[in-house]
Amino acid sequence: MKDSINLSNIKKFSKTFKTSKTNSLSRNALIKNDATNVAVDWDAFRNINHTFSNVISNQMPVTNQKASGRCWGFAGLNLMRLNLAEKYNLDDFEFSQNYFMFWDKLEKANYFLENIIKTYKEPYDSRLMMYLLSNPVQDGGQWDMFVNLIEKYGVVPQTVMPETNHSSKSSLMNYFLTHKLREFAWILRKMSKKNTTLKKLRNSKENMILTIYSMLCMFLGDPPEKFNWEVRNKKNKFFRFNNLTPKNFYKKHVKINLKNKVCLIHAPMSNKKMDELYTINFLGNVVGGSIIKYANVKINELKKAAVKSIKNNEAVWFGCDVGKMLHRELGVMDMDLFDYETLFNTEFNMNKGVRLEYGDSLMTHAMLFTGVDIKNGKPTKWRVENSWGNKSGDKGYYLMNDSWFNEYNYEVVIDKKYLSKKIIHLFNREPVELEPWDPMGALANIN
Repeated sequence: MKDSINLSNIKKFSKTFKTSKTNSLSRNALIKNDATNVAVDWDAFRNINHTFSNVISNQMPVTNQKASGRCWGFAGLNLMRLNLAEKYNLDDFEFSQNYFMFWDKLEKANYFLENIIKTYKEPYDSRLMMYLLSNPVQDGGQWDMFVNLIEKYGVVPQTVMPETNHSSKSSLMNYFLTHKLREFAWILRKMSKKNTTLKKLRNSKENMILTIYSMLCMFLGDPPEKFNWEVRNKKNKFFRFNNLTPKNFYKKHVKINLKNKVCLIHAPMSNKKMDELYTINFLGNVVGGSIIKYANVKINELKKAAVKSIKNNEAVWFGCDVGKMLHRELGVMDMDLFDYETLFNTEFNMNKGVRLEYGDSLMTHAMLFTGVDIKNGKPTKWRVENSWGNKSGDKGYYLMNDSWFNEYNYEVVIDKKYLSKKIIHLFNREPVELEPWDPMGALANIN
């Protein structure tokens, strides 16, 4: 074979394939069955055990993001509800994920249009413009984006702003919002090339954001300015709070210091140093809000900090590549659960850094660590609170093997009190800027 596949090549391939009984067996199994189930290793399967030595208290039924990419918001709000549950002794509670989504979309729209104004000299077909235009108001996000929204808009109970058809199934809403924002981008770029003043551009942008706001009200409902909250706890004690605003509900009743939590990542790539602080250009949601910051550290630093947090009864927000080596029905993420190499009669040799560099992996999903199993002083598996409903795993709670953590977990959000002075000092540095398309700029958005 020189530069193209020819008939002799195909005959050779066919002969080689047919000489292997393993190939025939795998073919016969895969024709009628899902590869995920065919590859399950019996020894690993029978060792699945959703029991952990350390589990946080006040765990509640899992939530369901349905057909939306709001996992990062669900994980963040689920982290916050644990504080509220502990304060008022609640057995179940959800913040409005729809309320959170409304402000995220509006802020992303403004962030996008500001970036369009900022980059008007860029050719429309440049890599940067293609990136900006590709998905301006997608559902996904990162931790610092979550904090920006909560600090600015607060939270409300789900009962105050419940789910709508389009919050639970967001693709059509995102299509129309994106369609309109690309039109606005075209208009702003035309105006900019005519030397329109920044003041006039921003005036036009304000009218554009009004349109987006109106569309969001149609899709999601208009957000409340004030509300009442009534709840009865585990001991049948009744609470009523009147005339709450979303921000004072957050400040007075949730009482969690989100700004004291920082993001640690493990990205063993050739273009990134360990013990370095990074940010991502053109990635964010709130103009004027906190920028995204990651401290790139060794994987054991992520684990040590997460274990300390869980042992102190504090859940941990984290981001991973959830679809890899996952059995969704069982709710298990385990490097040993699947024997794909035997199934396909080949080896898979890329390591974590290579997978990142060659587009084979990135952070796709955010969840919570709510437990860990410690043996001989080391974690062996992690309890994961997912937001995919209660039909899979252990009533919606998943199990992550520690070897899977090594390979496909990319970030954890940790309170500074659980970190060494060395790591804390990293966040006092000026961050190194990464390109918007860097894999560490990926947004958690899997549903």
